[in-house]
Amino acid sequence: MKLKSLLATLILVAAHAALAAIPADWTTPIAPFKISGNLYYVGSRDLAAYLVTTPRGNILINANLESSPPLIKHSVEQLGFKWADTKILLSSQAHYDHAAGAAEVVKETHATHMVMDGDVDVMQSGGATDYDTSLDRFPAAHVDRVLHDGEKVELGGTTIVAHKTAGHTKGTTTWTMQTQDGAKTRNVVIVGGWAWNPAVRLVTANGKTESYPGIERDFNHTFAVMKTYPCDIFLGAHGVYFNMLPKLERMQKEGAAVFIDPKGYQAALAEKEANFRKEVAAEKAGK
Repeated sequence: MKLKSLLATLILVAAHAALAAIPADWTTPIAPFKISGNLYYVGSRDLAAYLVTTPRGNILINANLESSPPLIKHSVEQLGFKWADTKILLSSQAHYDHAAGAAEVVKETHATHMVMDGDVDVMQSGGATDYDTSLDRFPAAHVDRVLHDGEKVELGGTTIVAHKTAGHTKGTTTWTMQTQDGAKTRNVVIVGGWAWNPAVRLVTANGKTESYPGIERDFNHTFAVMKTYPCDIFLGAHGVYFNMLPKLERMQKEGAAVFIDPKGYQAALAEKEANFRKEVAAEKAGK
């Protein structure tokens, strides 16, 4: 009995440790809101999820944590839309904080699951094949359609373009689309990821090996192409990418126009690229 009690205690401690490792803002809900046209925010205080509505059903971008689908579903329904009308599920990246809920979303909605090449194996293995072995595993999710750089996802008159911006994962995806605010057309950029986790190495030097062959080249490509995207509305896979919480405070007085931030996009991109260049130099110098 003592052994069983000890095992039960250890399991409980491990469970609490796992929960403690998840930032509170990843699981804390906020009221969903309209961003522009047919684009809505349905995520938590930091883990972003987006609903794109169309006359033929809706597109969900990001299922987030394994525990996130009920939060996302509630947000969708708060906006007056039906969860069952989710026809397509997309992901910014195949990491547990953006993709662990995918299997449950597909199970509940029967949405067509589309993932960028480079992340398909990771998604379908639940993270087991990720080059970054330091990250948590998650429920594997079958992929119905493999996307490639520049391909279009189309539904009900809305087009979302999938851009392969690899590095953070081998298939990190930045999504672009256009929305209509009255007579005004807005260019939307939803950044998939533009940094690296602590266990990741960017170059092979000084007896240390890059985390995967070509990771430095992938990041170079990512920063180069992201500079070319027309951007009015700046969004991302995490709210912190685009200073969402401060913008929400301003939104009470200024409205959804707070998300029109092309200068903020370029500034954030420049900062992330500078961090990348600094890290590459440090690793080559002996880090």
